[in-house]
Amino acid sequence: MSAAAGLQAATVKHPEALAGVIGVVDDLRDLARAAGRDDLDSRLGMVAAKLGDPRVRLVVVGEPQSGMSTLVNSLVGVTVSPTDGRPSVPVIVEYGVAPAATAVKKAAGGVERQAIDPRHPGPALAVPGVVRAEFAEPSPLLHGGLVVMDAPGSAVHDNVAWSMIAAADVVLYVVDAASELSERQLDYLRRVEQMCPSVICVLSKIDRNPNWSLTLGRDRALLEASGLNFAVAPVSALLHRQATELGDPQRDRDSGVPQLLEHLNDYVITRADAVAISAAARDIALITDQLGATMRAESDALRDPRSRAEITRRLAATRAEAEALRQRTASWQVTLVDGAAELGADIEHDLRHRLRTLVREAEAEITSADPAPKWAEFGADLDARICGAIEENFVIAHHRAEELAEQVAAKFPPNHRVPTLPELRVTDPDAVLAPVQPLEPLESAKASIGQQALSALRGSYGGILMVGLATSLLGMSLVNWYSAGAGLLLGLNALFDDRRARKQRRQAEAKMAVARLVDDVVFQIGKESRNRLRTLQRVLRDHYTDIATEVVRTADDALRAAETAGLRYGQGREHRLAELDANLTRLRSIRQRADAL
Repeated sequence: MSAAAGLQAATVKHPEALAGVIGVVDDLRDLARAAGRDDLDSRLGMVAAKLGDPRVRLVVVGEPQSGMSTLVNSLVGVTVSPTDGRPSVPVIVEYGVAPAATAVKKAAGGVERQAIDPRHPGPALAVPGVVRAEFAEPSPLLHGGLVVMDAPGSAVHDNVAWSMIAAADVVLYVVDAASELSERQLDYLRRVEQMCPSVICVLSKIDRNPNWSLTLGRDRALLEASGLNFAVAPVSALLHRQATELGDPQRDRDSGVPQLLEHLNDYVITRADAVAISAAARDIALITDQLGATMRAESDALRDPRSRAEITRRLAATRAEAEALRQRTASWQVTLVDGAAELGADIEHDLRHRLRTLVREAEAEITSADPAPKWAEFGADLDARICGAIEENFVIAHHRAEELAEQVAAKFPPNHRVPTLPELRVTDPDAVLAPVQPLEPLESAKASIGQQALSALRGSYGGILMVGLATSLLGMSLVNWYSAGAGLLLGLNALFDDRRARKQRRQAEAKMAVARLVDDVVFQIGKESRNRLRTLQRVLRDHYTDIATEVVRTADDALRAAETAGLRYGQGREHRLAELDANLTRLRSIRQRADAL
């Protein structure tokens, strides 16, 4: 995109307000280059580019088919991102006095820029080799100082998406209102927060999901439990587009898009300088710590050459300790795997034991009386007891998970303790049990009066016939007082037998219904429990693997710097020491300036 495309956009970040932090970043880049830390210099270059852009970079990310491209099109006011579900390239949209579009393609030795039709960009962007699409649009939103970037949702462009997140001032993470945030999505948001602290979760497609408010409340609770203080904005890009076409302000408010833009304006755009400074200060603090460790290692080696070998041995011991920590990976991983397997088995056994107890109690209640009259009340009470058993089971799972985390943490040094664990306790059992069908109604209902009369008639017929035949030998008629009495007695007996048989069938049917319900609950809750325990296992595994890798890398860098210093600066030791002392003094000054921002 040509630089002229954004010349008419408003200036949101003010150079005079950011001059101090930009100066700190430039000074720190000089020190990073002097120390040979090209990786830190590259990261600071990205920070400087973000600070130097007077506009706010808004990056929209999410999973495929979550509605992020539709949201981008709705915000911009025109179609710039395809919504047909096929993989797309990254899209960058900034302000321009007239619509324009450019396809950026790979070329020998660099990239090639080709102007394309801004209203029909699809065919040109589908050509192999296109790495991104750049648009200029006369949109009021863009004129206000925003640059909108639509990151691709497919795994093929995962590295591109993370690069865009690293360059963002604010990230909109789009999720479908049809389901609540999963643990995988929460893990993704934790990574996003480390790179860009300004994040807004956008709950999309609320027009298609009438129960979106329940999902909204659940997502907010999940974010809070995960330690992520993100706003959640429910929106419908479709309603916003319809409201714009019809000029309907009420429908537009119902879409949630105006509220999202108000939040962006109040907490991001009007505070763009403060947000940029805060994010830069955090990066500066991290980089000064890493750079200081490298400089101090080299300075220690030079300051006392006679003890250089001792320093090198000490650093080698540090590296050996880190390597030992990595070797202990097998130990803590075994503890984690075995503990997770044991935890899963114990939790499943506890759940089955609790539900079996409920089944036995329910069967006893069914056996003691006819279940038909109060079957609805019985079902409601059984549901309540099942929910209580599930809550208690997940509370036990949470406490046992904390114990497992402590067991794994004991394999590491005291300063590397337990990370923030995902919440295993269930606050809303009804949501977890939503896929489970309710208790089935009893098909063997009580017999009608006609059915009872028919049963009694069938029994009385035999009595009348048998006694009537016997009395007919005495010269009496077939139907007489004796045969009628026998028919009445046998008819009543048949009626009572029929009632008892129907009651037994209802009891058997009720027991089968309870058994099927509990079996469905075990299936659903077992899957939910296994998913949560696997998430816990992944969190612990990733946390301690990162610790081992970080410690080893830091020790290797410090050791390499000390050895290089001893070999390269034997003759110019005093000059190098003075240079290092000056650089360390500058580094402390930079850190103080960054802390004061």
